[in-house]
Amino acid sequence: MSILAGNEPPRRVLLIINTKARSGAEAYDAIRARLDAAGVEVRRAETETAEDIAPAIRDAAGSVDAVIIGGGDGTISRAGVALMETGLPLGILPLGTANDLVRTLRLPDDPEAALDVILAGRKRQIDLGTVNGHPFFNVASLGLASDLARELSSGLKKRWGRLGYAMAALRALSKARRFSAWITEGDSTTRTKTMQIAVGNGVFYGGGTKVASDAAIDDGHLDLYSLEVSDVLKLALMVRTFRTGEHGAWHEVRTARGSEFEIRTRKPKPVNVDGELITETPIAVKVHPDAVTVYVADPERDPDYRASGGSGMGTSGGS
Repeated sequence: MSILAGNEPPRRVLLIINTKARSGAEAYDAIRARLDAAGVEVRRAETETAEDIAPAIRDAAGSVDAVIIGGGDGTISRAGVALMETGLPLGILPLGTANDLVRTLRLPDDPEAALDVILAGRKRQIDLGTVNGHPFFNVASLGLASDLARELSSGLKKRWGRLGYAMAALRALSKARRFSAWITEGDSTTRTKTMQIAVGNGVFYGGGTKVASDAAIDDGHLDLYSLEVSDVLKLALMVRTFRTGEHGAWHEVRTARGSEFEIRTRKPKPVNVDGELITETPIAVKVHPDAVTVYVADPERDPDYRASGGSGMGTSGGS
């Protein structure tokens, strides 16, 4: 873990909150009031879409000393490359549905408790993944995960929250079919028939599924697995091991670890990038070690961060 020396609370921040998230609009006023009370100068980013996030960060560089983003994994990931380029530290307010990056970093799942973490000023460096140049903190995947993303409409997430993931997963599984893919690492290429290929930079994705049992977001490499099961019923038997990251023990699961991968398919397939369908195959996936600085909790003061309380502001919503 790359913990940075000294605690430096932010004094001038760029505040980006996804007001389209179910709790985003109500969260903004409360967070802004807390920042004002703490004497933090706030610059609000005017972002109409997720594509506006990176330009807003680049524009603010030099006039702020931190970026605070309230939203889900998809919203936060859009900032990745701009954060890497500017060196601005990231404060995270969990306002999404899955909040897998929050889970990986063991941050509080309450926005006001998460703001306390930011104001305490403790920082660490984490890796960033890119797929065809698009940033991700958690996982880039194709196959079942992309099918799930198609089934998981924003309306389903807003109405049902995490239950919406289960509903979408059942729909995706009912249509699941294997496809041919070629995975290249260095000079070696492997052909496979698979239902899903996932490449993880972080630890969790899909609302708490582990990409690998020993995955970490600051280890300087990517964890890949290919789900080569041919029977959906067999897949049902494997589900529990995916939650713990022990799925690699099944012979139907191919695993690899590296810093770069290339993946090709016969026909272009959509790629799920931290919950959003952003690009398609062929893809080049790369890890950027220690690329982004984030505010984190102090394990000695609060070893069970995610149990931390707060004002009770809601945390479920869109990405």
